[in-house]
Amino acid sequence: MRYLAVLISLFATTAFAAEPKPAPAAARTTLTWYGHAAFKIVTPGGKTLLVDPWIKNPANKTGEADLAALDKADLVLVTHGHFDHVGDAVEIGKKTGAKLVATFDLGNALVGAGYPKEQFGFDSTGNAGGDIELLGGDVRVAFIPAVHSSDANGHAAGSAGGFLIRIKGGPSIYHTGDTDLFGDMALVAEHGKVDVMLACIGDRFTMGPKRAAEAVKLVKPASVVPMHFATFPVLTGTVEAFAAALKQSGAKAELKALKVGETVAL
Repeated sequence: MRYLAVLISLFATTAFAAEPKPAPAAARTTLTWYGHAAFKIVTPGGKTLLVDPWIKNPANKTGEADLAALDKADLVLVTHGHFDHVGDAVEIGKKTGAKLVATFDLGNALVGAGYPKEQFGFDSTGNAGGDIELLGGDVRVAFIPAVHSSDANGHAAGSAGGFLIRIKGGPSIYHTGDTDLFGDMALVAEHGKVDVMLACIGDRFTMGPKRAAEAVKLVKPASVVPMHFATFPVLTGTVEAFAAALKQSGAKAELKALKVGETVAL
């Protein structure tokens, strides 16, 4: 009996030892909305991207603390020169050493406003139609046109735009910047399927809910996150109106309405 017990114990030990350990879950891209048009994207490889980083916007009640906590950034992407999109870019650039991704005109204007000169160059700039590889191939950014204006505190800052951000091992994210609906949005997907569209819906200075829904129909993303609304009373577009317009337009994208400060895995 004792011999049998030893054999059973040995078999059980060997069987459990041979059982393969489950593979660790693959890292996923995360997206954080700080309100208005400000987002943080963290790639599966651990790189941090900030887009239009107006962290201390009126919709973000923890803006001061959120900005203080931003001690790491690899890229700062700015769509155009208006104060509500440049936001805290200069302070973040100085604190983190992040490379600035912007059009040539806008980047030079931001360097003139204090963004560290050595953190902006031909490796991180482009213009509509351009496509650049960054962070050793972890990220590719295409410069997408937008129908909007652009200046930086009264200084010329080129044309407004948006970004198509393609992440290695992660999603493709289209940040529209500030724009109206335009027909060539249908061409954005020619760079590859858009997984997530970050779409302005506030009206008055950008497209409102109805035109934003038509933009989603053109781009055909898998999901859409509304932005650039309710920061000020004049931005009257609402998530509810956008949801209704999406349904009416026949757009197939899943609506992902984030709360300010919310982080989601993509």
